[in-house]
Amino acid sequence: MSFEWLVAWSWSLDGLRDCIATGIQSVRDCDTTAVVTVACLLVLFVWYCYHVGREQPRPYVSVNSLIQGTDANGLQNGYVYCQSPECVRCTHNEGLNQKLYHNLQEYAKRYSWSGMGRIHKGIREQGRYLNSRPSIQKPEVFFLPDLPTTPYFSRDAQKHDVEVLERNFQTILCEFETLYKAFSNCSLPQGWKMNSTPSGEWVTFYLINQGVCVPRNCRKCPRTYRLLGSLRTCIGNNVFGNACISVLSPGTVITEHYGPTNIRIRCHLGLKTPSGCELVVGGEPQCWAEGRCLLFDDSFLHTAFHEGSADDGPRVVFMVDLWHPNVAAAERQALDFIFAPGR
Repeated sequence: MSFEWLVAWSWSLDGLRDCIATGIQSVRDCDTTAVVTVACLLVLFVWYCYHVGREQPRPYVSVNSLIQGTDANGLQNGYVYCQSPECVRCTHNEGLNQKLYHNLQEYAKRYSWSGMGRIHKGIREQGRYLNSRPSIQKPEVFFLPDLPTTPYFSRDAQKHDVEVLERNFQTILCEFETLYKAFSNCSLPQGWKMNSTPSGEWVTFYLINQGVCVPRNCRKCPRTYRLLGSLRTCIGNNVFGNACISVLSPGTVITEHYGPTNIRIRCHLGLKTPSGCELVVGGEPQCWAEGRCLLFDDSFLHTAFHEGSADDGPRVVFMVDLWHPNVAAAERQALDFIFAPGR
């Protein structure tokens, strides 16, 4: 038995030696450049897997968990106020462009530079774009170049979402009427925000404010909040996204102003539209209609007013921000990252 075991062991060593020799010869015969290339690709792949795996996925908040949850920090009368001095939505200084470029670089390192040409161009030359824009269109925070510009958009620009909103007109109207009954008990009920106007009263009830959900308000309008989830182009993950009920009392005039960016379309679904009410965008007037959506680019100079009598009642619209149809999917993802709330 000992002799047989020694023979087998000797044969195993010979086989192992032959195997190693064959492997070394194969490496010598192989192209060194190809080996180095494959090794580099393997290192890059491992690095990519490490960074992607380290990221924490953003949790999806269902309406049920929202209704059961507690209010987020930073709520004042149901309205979210930005608490970060570094917020790109509220910052107007020389360092803003550098901050945006840093955010873009961070996004590209994590994901890809593919499709980032317009955003890169816009950020690098943002000062020139904003300063050289004609007075009729001058977004206050971010201008994405090479987007088609027009004060108003046709319904087909975001046909699916327009149809969803109009189909649910009665649902939204019923929840508004329930909310509005509270005005008979106090001047400004919880959850409403009073906006500054030269005359009259303009109040808003936000479900999403600058990309942040307002839990207390959403609990009061659960069906309308669920409806937002069925919209394909609703901006809900960056500071340019809002959804609210907007109420103008008779005699109200909103001062002319510009929106923060041209990457969005502002959609107004008419809930109550008495005569004597107008929206003027880029010098072009339009009127709201109950149950119909009106789409416009609020980066144009715009105003709204209600010249009706007290008997006419308020003008009420449901406002939601949608993506501009010419902003590509890759650009939307990057802009959500660059302009994430609190970034």
